[in-house]
Amino acid sequence: MGRRNANFFMMFVFTILLMLAFGAVLYLMVRTLPRITEEPQEKESLLDRWERSRIPEKIDAAFNGFLLKFLRRLKVIALKFDNAVSVGLRKVSSGEREKKPGFEMKDVRDGGETTGKSDGTSSR
Repeated sequence: MGRRNANFFMMFVFTILLMLAFGAVLYLMVRTLPRITEEPQEKESLLDRWERSRIPEKIDAAFNGFLLKFLRRLKVIALKFDNAVSVGLRKVSSGEREKKPGFEMKDVRDGGETTGKSDGTSSR
């Protein structure tokens, strides 16, 4: 049993020494960290510069203004078209269409022969 305890004791001592060495290296790294300065990058990419600039915000604001005007004009055009359709439907439904001399469906059915009767019947 003595040999086993000695082996365990030696492993314990080596583990403690390893942890102390790791702590010392970590301490030295932390002390030198403030002395290390970040060197500026040589050249930034176009995407990085674009991201930090105010240009995307300005483009977005201009696009929103254009879209707002376009949609308002589109709404006015749609309302004018709806108004024209409504007027046409009112004319058709109320019978206000003027009778134009010339072409009528009853002339087509009768073959274009009229007798002059006012009731629209033909004499065949």
